[in-house]
Amino acid sequence: MHKVIFDTDPGVDDAMALLFLHNHPDIDLIGITTVFGNASIETTTRNALYLKQQWDIAAPVAKGLGETLDPSRAHVGWPTFIHGDDGLGNIGVPETVDLACDPRPAHRFIIDTVRANPGEVTIVAVGRMTNLALALRDDPDIAVLVKDVVIMGGAFDMRGNITPAAEANIHGDPEAADAVMTAPWPVVVVGLDVTEKTVMTRSRLAAIAASGGKRAKLLSDISQFYIEFYEQHVDDGMVVHDSCACVYVVAPELFTLRSGAIRVVCGGIADGQTIQKADDHIFPPSDWDNLPSQNICIDVDAQGVLELISKTLGQSPAA
Repeated sequence: MHKVIFDTDPGVDDAMALLFLHNHPDIDLIGITTVFGNASIETTTRNALYLKQQWDIAAPVAKGLGETLDPSRAHVGWPTFIHGDDGLGNIGVPETVDLACDPRPAHRFIIDTVRANPGEVTIVAVGRMTNLALALRDDPDIAVLVKDVVIMGGAFDMRGNITPAAEANIHGDPEAADAVMTAPWPVVVVGLDVTEKTVMTRSRLAAIAASGGKRAKLLSDISQFYIEFYEQHVDDGMVVHDSCACVYVVAPELFTLRSGAIRVVCGGIADGQTIQKADDHIFPPSDWDNLPSQNICIDVDAQGVLELISKTLGQSPAA
């Protein structure tokens, strides 16, 4: 069993990833920590509690802070045209959900949970890296106690999706992302290089909804607004960014990796760009030297990923 903390900003594709983690038999979802990004921290936390309630998820929800690691960074507007005004595809999520958050802030929840389970916790982070960076800042020693950090973010051998240089999660808090990438814990980055090859069609989603009961039906409803946005980018369906990171946890053989130190550009026109110094290439001295070698995904068996997602999401609660 993989003990997972899911650091998330629900978010439509976050909802799919959450249901994958909840349904997969090899995942022990031990915590959900929220971060701002696809919506405000109040909205993403409300959405996490809503999905916890609707899908009978036992894991506690811990609310993150609502600002970047560098609080002087200018605010970027919420992507309501992608995720809807409510963050979950305008399905009409209630304003409030009758569930309480864990009393600890998200970064403290991460620290306490990792220390209670040394060497066992995988953190799957699919939003801005703010909570992880705050945890490192408060307790740097947790880095050697974490089993793995799997990140959805970045673009290495291709253009970004929020600027020509940057992917949205990293661009949203570059200082936090750089702190996470350069910390001495094992990181795997599942970025646009592979997620944009992994497109769930409308017919595949419909088949999941037909076989997966009420949980999958709700997920399908949430996803329709997102699919409409993706009509300008793919022929049919939607890119399942965050679920790819979750699949990596249980099926890393579906991904091709490249190792090397990673830095994140902080400032200027390339703000948020992720750049790896590959281990198999020699450069003169640089700011990538003496940093941990981390892995990025450079290719994927997209069909294999989609089949595993479909199988896992299509399970009804009684299955």
